[in-house]
Amino acid sequence: MEHRTVGSTGLSVGVIGLGTEHLDGQPYAVVEETIHAALDHGVDFMDVFMPGETVRRNIGRALAGRRDRVKIQGHIGSVDLREQYDISRDPAICRTYFENLLRDLNTDYIDFGMLFFVETERDYSETFESEILEYAQTLKSKGVIRSIGASSHNPVTARRIAESGVVDLLMFSINPAFDLMPSDTEITAMLNDPARQLSGFSPERAELYRICEQRGVAISVMKTLGAGKLLSQDHTPFARPLTVTQCIHYALTRPAVVSALIGCRSRTQVEEAVGYLDSSAAERDYTPVISERRHDFRGDCVYCGHCRPCPVGIDVAAVNKYLDIASLNPGEIPPGTRHHYRALEHHASECTGCGSCERRCPFGVPVIRNLRLAAELFGE
Repeated sequence: MEHRTVGSTGLSVGVIGLGTEHLDGQPYAVVEETIHAALDHGVDFMDVFMPGETVRRNIGRALAGRRDRVKIQGHIGSVDLREQYDISRDPAICRTYFENLLRDLNTDYIDFGMLFFVETERDYSETFESEILEYAQTLKSKGVIRSIGASSHNPVTARRIAESGVVDLLMFSINPAFDLMPSDTEITAMLNDPARQLSGFSPERAELYRICEQRGVAISVMKTLGAGKLLSQDHTPFARPLTVTQCIHYALTRPAVVSALIGCRSRTQVEEAVGYLDSSAAERDYTPVISERRHDFRGDCVYCGHCRPCPVGIDVAAVNKYLDIASLNPGEIPPGTRHHYRALEHHASECTGCGSCERRCPFGVPVIRNLRLAAELFGE
């Protein structure tokens, strides 16, 4: 396993980490097989954001006797009130769930205490300017957590987090589809010019990565595979699918990134992910794929945000992103995806059909139709 140092913490993590979301709802045998396979292959970094007691206890059971071999991201604010994934900014509730996490994992410390799902200015205020941050800092002073981090999908808010001086680690969603932004310049030309390798990508995201690198804030990557979308011929926005290895390499070549967390629920999936370590330069090269834009992305949402602003405040790009992820397996929407959609301030059902988003979309995405599908799929 290759390792990278997390900022100024003195801690290092493997470049391939394990995302455990897909272990939720699985029998213990699956959890044990997956986690043991990861540890056997040198994976020593794991994210546990799910608030459910059963999956946490199963993970803790699988780690029995091997807890010291893995560094864990545990989240402050991830709860399942009313037996549904939820976010809480109530200090007492956050404390209860974090203490339960320690109990369920059968450990007395968490390596990275992550302030959970900080997406908006309000989220930032309610987390970083409140008793929740004070709680995290108290945990750190007592050695219950070794370092403070935060998770976000919003590059503007994430930048504010990185500039706060509080966190050592940012969990952020990175893959070519999320990063890429339409441009008149050919992508291959941009990628072949080191001085402009991020030109043509979302400027907010490119700036975030650079700021994290400058300030010593490490990034752990979620959504490395785009929930499988980038691996699928039917769903990729490119002319052909990327491979797991190409997706991992893309993430690991962004500034400040220390680890790509790959969601697995079998030994085979773990082995496919760690196969990156033995891959050749040719196998890692993602540029031939992302330079072959299928129909110039006609009809495909690349989450660029050109559809903004929506008159009723819907984050159309985010809705499309969650719809795309959910559409891969409509009968089995990942709980985290459903949770993230529900956390949006405005939902697809609020669409008035005015068409302002479609008029601004450079790729002819049928936004109104997509919003109707999202409202049906997510139920709001």
